Amino acid sequence: MHIVITDCDHESVEIERECVEAAGGRLTLCQDVTPEGIIHNAADAQGLIVQYGRITDEVLSALPELRVVSRYGVGVDTVDVEAATRHGVAVCNVPDYGTEAVSDHAIMLSLAVLRDVTGLDRRLRQGQPALGPAQPIFQLRGRRFGVIGAGAIGMATARKAAGLGFEVVLTDPRLTPGDTTDDGWAVVSLEALLATSQVVSLHLPLIEQTHHLIDAGALAAMRRDAILINIARGGVVDTDALVEALGAGQIFGAGLDVLEEEPLAVDHPLTRFERVILTPHAGFYTEESYAELKTRTAQNAIDVIAGRNPRNILNPEVLAQS
Repeated sequence: MHIVITDCDHESVEIERECVEAAGGRLTLCQDVTPEGIIHNAADAQGLIVQYGRITDEVLSALPELRVVSRYGVGVDTVDVEAATRHGVAVCNVPDYGTEAVSDHAIMLSLAVLRDVTGLDRRLRQGQPALGPAQPIFQLRGRRFGVIGAGAIGMATARKAAGLGFEVVLTDPRLTPGDTTDDGWAVVSLEALLATSQVVSLHLPLIEQTHHLIDAGALAAMRRDAILINIARGGVVDTDALVEALGAGQIFGAGLDVLEEEPLAVDHPLTRFERVILTPHAGFYTEESYAELKTRTAQNAIDVIAGRNPRNILNPEVLAQS
């Protein structure tokens, strides 16, 4: 069993290595995301573990020994799942890890933006203790917190927002506007959520239907005192449109952990706005979620190669064909 990590920005891959070696296999870390590099390094590999590397039809066609692509994290937008299925290659992810960590981060960004925590801190350090630049500041109770995407992370974020006193509303293609969730939260249309929420929090995968879901039109439909929180995928938001909306005062602020351009350039227009908080795709991280992510990503690959059903697979039909 040979498993290749195409790329990984983690400090260590010892957790993955221990898992693979315990299963009698060999792990290679390559750090080359070019198609040529992936093909060369994985020529005899049965499994790939990927972070940012793009696994295309070209790559899959050149790796006849490959049986599984296992991606760190929830999204699989870097993997051509349709092509993988045609080639009989399983595609795995870890869709339910880090639920608490990411939802914690969404709430943290919401509160920090609403109360201008970073601005208050920065100005105080500069000898400016006045509260005026941070105003208006509103209490949380009674303000509407809109969750777009009612998966595990979205629902955890909704639960925590409700616990702080927010009025929670949700929208999701799988839910019917007008219904009420088991937790008592109203399900509304996307249009109604954008028009009425003071916090709009995104919890969506990046797929064709969600790319630039929050575009110029969506931003124009939001309240002028609303903030946008994105801890999902950068491509769900049209960055240029967001910059324009912030500059025009169409919305109040934003908390962004994911961006279309990562890492963000130090002179990016988003860095100019006082009421925008930026974090470097860090929402997933706690000591617990980090270890879980690495273990489960490796174990998914091991299980497919060993002929077992992995815990998470996007195209289980390929297992029936093998």
